[in-house]
Amino acid sequence: MGKLRYTFKTDTLFKMLFVKHRDLLKHLVAALLRIPLESIEQFEVRNPEMPPEIMGDKFCRLDINMIVNGQRIDLEIQVANQGYYTERVMLYWAREFSTALPAGQSYDLLPRTLIISIIDFRLFDCEEYHSFFQPLEVNRRTLLSDKMGFHFFELRKLPEEIGDKDALLLWLSLFKAETEEDLEKIKGMEVPAMEQAINAYYSITASPEFHEIERLREKARHDEAQALRHAEQQGIQQGMQQGMRQGKLETAQNLIKMGIPLHQVAAATGLAQTEIEGLCPAL
Repeated sequence: MGKLRYTFKTDTLFKMLFVKHRDLLKHLVAALLRIPLESIEQFEVRNPEMPPEIMGDKFCRLDINMIVNGQRIDLEIQVANQGYYTERVMLYWAREFSTALPAGQSYDLLPRTLIISIIDFRLFDCEEYHSFFQPLEVNRRTLLSDKMGFHFFELRKLPEEIGDKDALLLWLSLFKAETEEDLEKIKGMEVPAMEQAINAYYSITASPEFHEIERLREKARHDEAQALRHAEQQGIQQGMQQGMRQGKLETAQNLIKMGIPLHQVAAATGLAQTEIEGLCPAL
């Protein structure tokens, strides 16, 4: 047993597993929202597709967009903090909320819209692993509307010991798991939903479909890294060239001040005669 090559945080695995096993997704959503499973009467995944042609796009976002009892819910995994994460999720919320009302309909028909983020970094300066935000009046703490909400689950803050009775912590511990031992420990608790999720994990990660999608995603990551490296190298080269030219110009100005003939200044610096002459009025 050792370190997992893919974890529940792998975006392709996350999307494929929970789209293919929607009963598990329903269990997960019930745990994240702390609502009884049996209270979920309407459950629909709005973006189940994973077309291969977009898997190679580095900007492809593998979230799961759902309607749960009339609410719009967007669930996303984020491994690295790339900056301005709260602003990013607010933009996601705005897009979801603003497109939810058909033309000509009353504003009161706008659905409650929630963004759920499971994140593998520390985002807030607190010890609680779960944070929930809604718009409040700052003095009276009056709720402006319950149609806006943001859930953040910070995996780095989970307690070390997790029992078999807390469904939320069990699910989050799956996302935190990094080794086969971690998965076996959770499976050993003999919680049916956890056993089903882990079995689904091994089934998905062994499938050719998953490996092809992951290959496309990995290629996109390599292409992005190569593009960044190329841009950095170009920037360094341009900077060096600009620095050398600036040095030549400063040398030429000093030589002109010393009374050196312009043709000799051009020969010494490698600058064109016209460039040397252009420096004279500035002196």
